[in-house]
Amino acid sequence: METNRPIGIGVLGTGAMAKALGGAFVRAGHRVLVGGRDEEKAHRLAEEIGAAGGGTLAEAARFGEAALVALPGGAAQEVVASLAGDLRGRVLLDCTVPMAPGEGGPALTTDGGADSLARRLASAAPGARVVKVFGVCHESIWTLTKPSFEGAPLGVPYCADDAAAAALAAELVATMGCVPVPCGGLERAGLLEARAVFAIGVWWSGGEARHVFPSPALAPGAVDDED
Repeated sequence: METNRPIGIGVLGTGAMAKALGGAFVRAGHRVLVGGRDEEKAHRLAEEIGAAGGGTLAEAARFGEAALVALPGGAAQEVVASLAGDLRGRVLLDCTVPMAPGEGGPALTTDGGADSLARRLASAAPGARVVKVFGVCHESIWTLTKPSFEGAPLGVPYCADDAAAAALAAELVATMGCVPVPCGGLERAGLLEARAVFAIGVWWSGGEARHVFPSPALAPGAVDDED
């Protein structure tokens, strides 16, 4: 589904994930505007990654077809709520990981509720169309051009309730040289958030998360012999 259509994307945030994904969007041929609470920092980041420009969070929220939430998990809901009017009708790409230090490693944070952060963002900006996407991988992966591993392009899982928003996210993923992996509606977004926190815990402990999820096709007897 890879296309040459440039997609306008406002990046909400100026941190590591904003830099990595914003840069990846620019390399894929998309138009990016970086927005931050610190406009000067937003302008510097925009210049560094080759974006169209920098500005306020509100300006980024209104830019193009989609907005990327690249904010700390603890601040994302409040910021998105403050931008609800600017985000109305837009696709909101949520890459946040709601995480805090825990007794045995990083823990998933829910702010006392059962909903995923993605669904809380959807409630904070009810006019936006939220897609949970890009949050499973470490930001370093997005600094690679068309990331692939063991000969296969990176699979990027996403969850969305709105079909048009899901299609735009899949299109964006494909233009980055990756494979879109649809994982259902936003009711399943919490699974992606939990998976990200789990993987981070494995990495911090010195392990390798991919070794935990081998393909069933690799198991002895999984493929019947033709003889």
